[in-house]
Amino acid sequence: MTDAIPFAVTVTENLFIPLPDGTRLAAKLWLPEGAGPVPAILEYLPYRKHDGTRIRDNPMHGYFAARGYASIRVDIRGTGESDGIITDEYSVQEQIDGCDLIAWIAAQGWCDGQVAMIGISWGGFNGLQIAARQPPALKTIITVGSTDDRFATDIHRVGGCLSKDDFDWSATMFAHNDLPPDPAIVGPGWREMWLERIRANRPWILNWLRHQRRDGYWKQGSVCEDFSAIKIPVYAVSGWADNYSDSIPRLLAGLSVPRLGLIGPWAHSYPYSVTVAPAIGWLQEVLRWCDHWMKGRATGIMDEPMLRAWMQEPVPPQTCYTDRPGRWVGEATWPSPRIEARVLALGGDRTLGKTTASADLALASPLWVGLTAGEVGRYGEEADWAADQRIDDGGSLVFLSDPLPERLEILGNVQLALKFASDKPLALISVRLNDVAPDGSSTRVGIGILNLAHRQGHEHPMPLVPGQMTDATVTLEAVANVFPAGHRIALSLSTNYWPIAWPSPEAATLTIRTGESHLTLPVRPPRPEDADLRPFDPPEAAEKTPHRYEDHPDAMVRRVTQDLLSGRYRVDFPRWTGITHMPDIGHVHRAQGLSRYEVTEGDPLSAATITRFRVEIARGDAVCEHYSEGRLTCDATHFRVEVSLTVRENGQVIHEGRWDERVERDHL
Repeated sequence: MTDAIPFAVTVTENLFIPLPDGTRLAAKLWLPEGAGPVPAILEYLPYRKHDGTRIRDNPMHGYFAARGYASIRVDIRGTGESDGIITDEYSVQEQIDGCDLIAWIAAQGWCDGQVAMIGISWGGFNGLQIAARQPPALKTIITVGSTDDRFATDIHRVGGCLSKDDFDWSATMFAHNDLPPDPAIVGPGWREMWLERIRANRPWILNWLRHQRRDGYWKQGSVCEDFSAIKIPVYAVSGWADNYSDSIPRLLAGLSVPRLGLIGPWAHSYPYSVTVAPAIGWLQEVLRWCDHWMKGRATGIMDEPMLRAWMQEPVPPQTCYTDRPGRWVGEATWPSPRIEARVLALGGDRTLGKTTASADLALASPLWVGLTAGEVGRYGEEADWAADQRIDDGGSLVFLSDPLPERLEILGNVQLALKFASDKPLALISVRLNDVAPDGSSTRVGIGILNLAHRQGHEHPMPLVPGQMTDATVTLEAVANVFPAGHRIALSLSTNYWPIAWPSPEAATLTIRTGESHLTLPVRPPRPEDADLRPFDPPEAAEKTPHRYEDHPDAMVRRVTQDLLSGRYRVDFPRWTGITHMPDIGHVHRAQGLSRYEVTEGDPLSAATITRFRVEIARGDAVCEHYSEGRLTCDATHFRVEVSLTVRENGQVIHEGRWDERVERDHL
């Protein structure tokens, strides 16, 4: 959109929204001057609107307000300057508060009674969850980088295995939840409010780790349990470089309301401000969506394909991509009847797609397989992606196709049907689909991991019977990818993928029966109409609030260390590190974080995750600081969680905490 901005914007830095139980939620409001009552767009997060997401909020909310919407950003109960205590993510209380919040917004004089929800990640989750509760004033949701299934597609579990990010994310939120409210907003009671939060704060991993199967804890907030509960239009968005992209095809297939899906090349970001190009004018798309559903305008957005996706051209393997070549493609419905299932047999001679004699092939991977796998949830930062797959393939069983005679495009989920036996009752399998170039370099295209005790479902795991042949289906993450003529398709199998997935308690050897195992590719035939898809506008946004970033002098770096003498391996991921100056509110934030993963070859019980977080908020001469260390280890029957905490005010210790708890392993 290039027209003149129709409205000046009035910003209310903070207002308190009363809930029925007396709790007040802190909000920031952007209003179009002189517009009268207008629809409202709500973003509802725990990440501190005053200083946490401050810099990113104005570009989006200010943009919407200047174009005729009331835009409002609200802190969840117990976060930022909102009253109360937060005890977990995606709680029932959070959802109920959201419904009450929507009713309050709809009743204000500046709102015409209609509310939309928008959000990425946490805000995308609770948009879906609150939509399923059907608050009357909620007319539509725009959900980005989120999931319909908290067990299958989030950062806690991966294919029924313990994800590397489970403890990492707990440590991140543990630090975040200790940060103080701003006395400039909440007044002299800020310190007691802060102390109350600190005393109540505990590592959420202690709760998450007690739910190792898909039980009621994970079903709560998973809208896939009842898609029919959502009665309003849904615009679902993600990127192929974000592990949440898998939810978009499921939402399109499961929902029965008007819906659109958009999947770009992006990592975990809004599509107008990306680390993986090309960015698009996505805020304009949101306005087209909201104008259609809340203002009755003919924007044409619902005349476009149900799914619009970025078909990715091949790239050489590297640990960071700042852009992905490709093109936009569209499917009128999803699942699309145009997608063809192409079955490729696993050959006894380790070929893929040939008819060969059956063979039983043994597979027992070293623990170093996975060290170069990159992140689970990718943010588009340096070293987020997997390196050349020839490294991990050295400890894997690899099936390789002949050079492709012609270009092949896939869109959707790849599946592996596996006939296998295990010599141990517990085992996992990692499945990678790779693109092998003529020079032998191998780029990971997709990945799927399965805890084989979960082969019949995540709700009721069953141990394997050693030596007994059985079946499992491994579904890889959804993907859009081009394999050029002359390239080969590789399927790589391993029994470890550390640190992405926590190792099984014993090193297992799998026997893969090739004649009864096969791979299915979702092949997408060319669609000439793709060339006529409406092009996206260039990115637009309002101004960011004043800020300045600088590097932290003690910042950690992404590093993989292999000690070939001791067999000890280490992977370091920097977390939440840097210095941010916000002069308009007089804040300086300093943060330094590390997540470290260690294991010793031959000993899966040596696996350990170590976290360290130091977060500091300076307001003039006042400094509040959180410092915590955590460690997750295991033996054959239990996990052990150790966490220490120190909170300082102006250099003086005001609170300390210690946790040391064991949690029984449940088929994990």
